[in-house]
Amino acid sequence: MNDTELPKRVGWLFDGFSRYVLRYVRRHFHAVRLSKNGSALPTDGEPILVVANHPSWWDPMVGMPLVLSLKGYRSFAPIHSAMLKRYPIFGRLGFFGLDPNSLRSAAEFLRTGEAILAESKRAIWITAQGEFSDVRNRPLNLKSGVGHLAAKMKRGWVVCLAIEYSFWTERTPEALLRIAEPIAIDPTRQLTGKEWTAKLETILTENLDALNLDTQARDPSKFAVLLAGKSGVGGGYDFFRRLACWLRFRRFRPAHTGDAL
Repeated sequence: MNDTELPKRVGWLFDGFSRYVLRYVRRHFHAVRLSKNGSALPTDGEPILVVANHPSWWDPMVGMPLVLSLKGYRSFAPIHSAMLKRYPIFGRLGFFGLDPNSLRSAAEFLRTGEAILAESKRAIWITAQGEFSDVRNRPLNLKSGVGHLAAKMKRGWVVCLAIEYSFWTERTPEALLRIAEPIAIDPTRQLTGKEWTAKLETILTENLDALNLDTQARDPSKFAVLLAGKSGVGGGYDFFRRLACWLRFRRFRPAHTGDAL
C-alpha cells in the first residue's frame, strides 16, 4: 500500500489561481484552440496521466482550460524542485518537486505519482521533454520517468497532448492543442517503463505532426475555441476603424480579418 503524502492543493487558492491564469492568457493570446480532428479527454472518473510536449513557458497556462474541463477532478503536476523552493505557493496548488538530476528525487516522483493515480478523479499533467523544445525537433526525447509512471498505473488512462503556437491573422498568437486517442490501462497487458516511454513518444510525435498540419491550414473551423482572447490591432488604428463603422452604422468587429473566432 502506498502511504506517500500527497501534494497539497488548497481549493480556494487553486480557484483564484486558475481565474488569474485565464485572464492572463486572454490578454496575451487571440485564442486557445483544440483541434476537432483529435480526441477528447476521458470523463469517466478514472485517473488520467496527461503527457505533453514542452515548446514554451506558456504550456501550463494554455492547458488550464483543459484542466478546468475535467469537472470534479483534482489535477497535479511536477515542477522543478528549485522553482518550488523559490515560489513555495505552488506547493499549495497541486505542484510537487522534481529534480531531474537526482535519482532520489526521481524515485520520490514515481511514489507520489503512483499515489495520486491510484484514486478516482485525479489527473497528473507532465511536460515530458523536461526542457523547452521546438515542435519540429525529432526525436522528442521524452524523459523515461513518464514511462515508468505509466507502467505503475493499475487503472485509468494515459493521454498524449500536443501543444503548438502560431501567429495567424491577429496581433496576438494562437495557442493550439490536440489530444491523441486516450490509451486505456490494461492490467492484464503490462508494459515496462522503457516500452511505455517508446510508445508515448511515438504517439505524441504522430499527434504533433497532425497538429502541425492543422496549424498550417490556418483554418479556425478546424478547431474548437477553449478560451477567447483579444482581437484587433489596438490603439489609434482600432479607434479610427471603430469610428468608420459608427459613421456607416455598422457593427465594429475588432478581428483583423473580420472572421469569427
